Amino acid sequence: MSPGEDYPQRRESIARTDTCCCGRQPGKGHSFPSHLTHLPVSAMQSSSKYRATRWLLVCGILSPLLYDGTDILASMSYRGYSYRDQAVSELFAIGAPTSTWVVPLFTLSSIALVLFAVGISWSYDAHARAVRVLALTTLGSAIVGLLIWNVFPMHMRGVERTLTDRMHLILAANPFVLLAICAAAVAFPGRFRAYSIVTLVLLLVPAIFAFRLAPLVDANAPTPWLGISERFAQYETGVWQVVLATVLLRRQRDSAPTHN
Repeated sequence: MSPGEDYPQRRESIARTDTCCCGRQPGKGHSFPSHLTHLPVSAMQSSSKYRATRWLLVCGILSPLLYDGTDILASMSYRGYSYRDQAVSELFAIGAPTSTWVVPLFTLSSIALVLFAVGISWSYDAHARAVRVLALTTLGSAIVGLLIWNVFPMHMRGVERTLTDRMHLILAANPFVLLAICAAAVAFPGRFRAYSIVTLVLLLVPAIFAFRLAPLVDANAPTPWLGISERFAQYETGVWQVVLATVLLRRQRDSAPTHN
């Protein structure tokens, strides 16, 4: 056989060698490693969303911890401030010595709450209407907080009241907090529902007491126990939120995608 006659056989042999050694077919791109093709694309996307959702739900724990920690630290740093008798709003009031760093930290806490709301909307239970309402009311509460810290802070006592003070008082009522607790109570029956109802009842008493003292702040008059009553309501809400995030994280873990 002449050299020209065996050329096709040699070319086929070279192609087979290329396929075996390089892991590709002639004229085609490299094949994917087996560990990447083990899972279908939809399964990999589901696993990625699962991990992202868990991190977002963790923000529901970080948000109140950051808020409460900032409040306690600022109360200790503000000379002459009464943790028992003065409102939290006075820590970031216009002209307050602690406002320059309290506002950024409170803002970061509200951003974490926004991320928590996204996590709720991505969670395993998001198909339920009450859970979707919970996500929306949580987002609404976070937006109200961002407005209070950055757009409508109050003035310090003894300063003439303006529009920002009136808006601050209106936004401080923040009905989204109560709506979120109600939505969660509907969404999750059992012990968490009972806990949410108890939290709701206990939240109303100090909140009403604190708002009754609000005119005294404007009048620069003494406000005994205002700080304690307001913080009881806020810290109680924070604890409830941590419990909610823990419940959602456990339910998310139980629904974790498994692949063989």
